[in-house]
Amino acid sequence: MTVIEPPSVSETAVKRTLNGYALTVFLSSALLLVLEIVAGRLVAPYVGVSLYTWTSIIGVILAGLSLGNWIGGVWADRGGSGRSVGMVLVAGGLYCILSLAMLDALGAALQASGATLLTASFVFASVLFFVPAALIGVVTPLLTTLSLRLDDRAGHVIGRMHALAAVGSISGTFAAGYWLVQALGTRTVVLTTGLLLLALGAPFLRGIHRAAQVLLVVAVLATGLLVGLRQGLASSCDRESSYFCIRVVDQSADAPFGEARGLVLDHLLHGINHRDQPAMLIAPYVHGIDELAYAHFGERYDAGLRWFFAGGGAYTQPRALQVLSPDSQITVAELDPAVTRTAVERLYLNPDGMQIVHRDARLALLDAEAPFDVVVGDVFHDVAIPYHLVTKEFAALVKARLRPGGLYAMNVVDAFPDPLLIKAIVKTLASEFSYVDLWMEGPPEAARVTFIVTASDARQLPKTVAARGSFPRSWTRMTEDLMAFGRSPRTLPLLTDNYAPVERLISDLLIGDAR
Repeated sequence: MTVIEPPSVSETAVKRTLNGYALTVFLSSALLLVLEIVAGRLVAPYVGVSLYTWTSIIGVILAGLSLGNWIGGVWADRGGSGRSVGMVLVAGGLYCILSLAMLDALGAALQASGATLLTASFVFASVLFFVPAALIGVVTPLLTTLSLRLDDRAGHVIGRMHALAAVGSISGTFAAGYWLVQALGTRTVVLTTGLLLLALGAPFLRGIHRAAQVLLVVAVLATGLLVGLRQGLASSCDRESSYFCIRVVDQSADAPFGEARGLVLDHLLHGINHRDQPAMLIAPYVHGIDELAYAHFGERYDAGLRWFFAGGGAYTQPRALQVLSPDSQITVAELDPAVTRTAVERLYLNPDGMQIVHRDARLALLDAEAPFDVVVGDVFHDVAIPYHLVTKEFAALVKARLRPGGLYAMNVVDAFPDPLLIKAIVKTLASEFSYVDLWMEGPPEAARVTFIVTASDARQLPKTVAARGSFPRSWTRMTEDLMAFGRSPRTLPLLTDNYAPVERLISDLLIGDAR
């Protein structure tokens, strides 16, 4: 009979210690990626979210992590211990909590400075996330070295630690993106992350001098008090969804009378609704699309048309159509259900009679019951249009879903007087439609302009289209002027699903002076 001897106490203790190190690597890596996902939402109300913003966030966090890994390796060779791990974890937790007190002041300072979106997003990421990334980066090489002192299977230990760091990062990414942000809100997630880092570091600091313990408790309490005094947990969002920081703001000053409210998604105003006058289209580009549709269809507009809106936002124009053309059939593809709920609850929207599809606009149009008389493009991700909604393939889909003589109208934010994205869009639409035009309402007051683009196979509208009511506005066809000025459209790409460099074409809005 074979007798299996139980492991010695020392062997059990070693295994427990190794497992504790492994768990710490897993959890610290997960918490770092939680911070990375949350970072995009934290900066969104101040600088928006674009390809450049995410590049800044990811680059800064990777830089901090790399520096932390290097420091951790050097520290391990020079006598780093478990107490060293506890110190960096506690410091990282304190900095996370402290960042909540810095956030609003930093955002206000950057907005007041007039910094470009690229500069502002880089500064945000550097100030708020470089330090905790570097501190957390110290953990894995330190604990890997400490594990090798207890287990001489170098390949086994190193492979396990790298695998746990990777799995922890994956877990933190999915947990934050799919659950935590929506369930708790971004600032609560950051606070929780800080507290978990403190808790993770505490076991490594057992046995430190009593004076150090008192100092640590005082630091935690002082940081918490500062966050409370600065209202660091007060979210700048009215509602946080899977896609946006959603706010409703008072815009009554923009209305000639009465009460009006605007919808802000991240940091961009997406529409203004008047409480008592749904037909009042306060934003010139929304008003312009309505007037151009009326000029295109004439009396058919009054009789009712079939409309498809790519993007709901504040639902300003669909809401107006319920009054201006009550027999119209309206389909709205709005990706975010929380945006629709906000429009109903706080922006005076009555959705009765509308078909609202909470789905990507391109997929919704692909499966929609065609044909439509009008397709309106009003989808933005920050100031940029999602690239898959400006390509030749999408233009072909729009054309296939329009009735003969139908109209495609979209609004596009670009720089003036040489709007490169606009020129590329016109070039792309012209490959599918006979008449493609650019419209502007009066001389621009800033370098950033919201243009209207129309496309149709029916006919070209007059040079100038005047408003029939509400505001004394008119829109002028500027196609020839803008296409002939500055960079030649021949040098710009035909936008396709394979290549649509939207952010590069509007780079002046993001990293230049046109902001």
